[in-house]
Amino acid sequence: MKFSPARAGILCLVLLLTLAVASGWAQETRPLKGMVKELVIKRGFTPEALQCIECHSKKSPGIVAGWKDGRMSHAGISCYDCHVVDKSSPMASQCEGLKGTNTFISPMVSSKTCSRCHPTEVDQFLKSGHAKLASKAVMDPSKAGGKLVKLQFHYEGFAKWEGLNLTWNTGTPKGIKPYMLGSRASGCQMCHGTTVELGPDNKPVNNTWPGGVGTRYPDGSVGTCTVCHERHTFSIADARKPEACGACHLGPDHPNIEIYQESKHGQLYAVKGEEWKYDSPPGAWEPGDYLAPTCATCHMSGIGDLHTTHNVQERLKWDLMHKKSVVRSGERGNGEKGGPIMRKVCANCHSATHVKTQEKTLELAVQLYNKYWEGATKMKKELAAKGLLGKDPWNDGFQELEYYLWHHTGRRARQGAAMNAPDYAHWHGFFQVFQVYQDMENIYKQRLKTGKIEEVSTVVSSAPY
Repeated sequence: MKFSPARAGILCLVLLLTLAVASGWAQETRPLKGMVKELVIKRGFTPEALQCIECHSKKSPGIVAGWKDGRMSHAGISCYDCHVVDKSSPMASQCEGLKGTNTFISPMVSSKTCSRCHPTEVDQFLKSGHAKLASKAVMDPSKAGGKLVKLQFHYEGFAKWEGLNLTWNTGTPKGIKPYMLGSRASGCQMCHGTTVELGPDNKPVNNTWPGGVGTRYPDGSVGTCTVCHERHTFSIADARKPEACGACHLGPDHPNIEIYQESKHGQLYAVKGEEWKYDSPPGAWEPGDYLAPTCATCHMSGIGDLHTTHNVQERLKWDLMHKKSVVRSGERGNGEKGGPIMRKVCANCHSATHVKTQEKTLELAVQLYNKYWEGATKMKKELAAKGLLGKDPWNDGFQELEYYLWHHTGRRARQGAAMNAPDYAHWHGFFQVFQVYQDMENIYKQRLKTGKIEEVSTVVSSAPY
């Protein structure tokens, strides 16, 4: 390119204008400063917060490392902000570094604490099956929940064979031996939750903490957000992946993660999931960030014209967990509204014909399962009327099979149909449903014929899988 005098003149003019703006002319633009809102951002932590960080960096560096890597630290939220409680709190205690000060903390952080910054999310959560309803099954000694409370302590806890007659309300049974807590502490409560019990120093006792998503705390609060948003990174990206849900939604009674992995959605996640974008802001995680949905996409995330929700049953029509499948109502949600909402989710990636077919497939599976359950209920009522049901449901072949019919095989059949996993809908589902039902029918006929309950259960107690 030739360097002409004209071009040189233009360059000189540009240079002069730049210098002018940087010096005198810039003063003429100063009045504009008052028209723009000034942003003053103060970073850093209080001396009290820094004391916590410094101490735990030495004593529990893994905790601090996780916190540093998460968004809480980037936003200036420290240990102090989440763990400090009022002195009057029933959970107030002091660690070694706080002895003699006026600062009280609790290692237990419930949804109540999270609601200070996330009120909408916690409000939605508390209306969901992940809150009090989650722990009801294993913590409520009344009604159906009482059977599972007894199962945890009397049977699984070995109290029956120790000859102990345990009594309890909602907490740890009186007179229990420590090892009898093993089943609940390691299993049920880690997903469902627990009722936290405190010792004289306001620290948890009887292995009642930590617990799962529906944990009930001494200050009256319910729910543990860190079950999904693991402490202390609180990663939204991690919570969007199916593994976050698979920690609890798995196994012979509700193999949702296995069902997902078998479905086309799960297959795409397995081969393409590492390439997807998981850290989009809430409400902005849309198709394109991913090629197939994860659990969070369908049940919680903003998609299309739907807002993000932490009420995991808001988009559900059918109750596929309990003994008979009905349209959700009351504390289990509003199925009449939930069905159309889930249809909107599906419409983001599927045609109306595809969505309609899937809905009909689930409806047929529900109707078929309910026929089996109605037949089982009819047989049970007749046996009960004739005094042919054992007093101990866990040592009576008919009642044991009844439990497996709905809690294991029946759930797998219905949920496999709902999430497009043919092997779970069929071989782990209806194939075993009919076998269990057939065995129940044989026991029923034999008892009617003989007028007696068999002395030894003929049921193999490892359960159908």
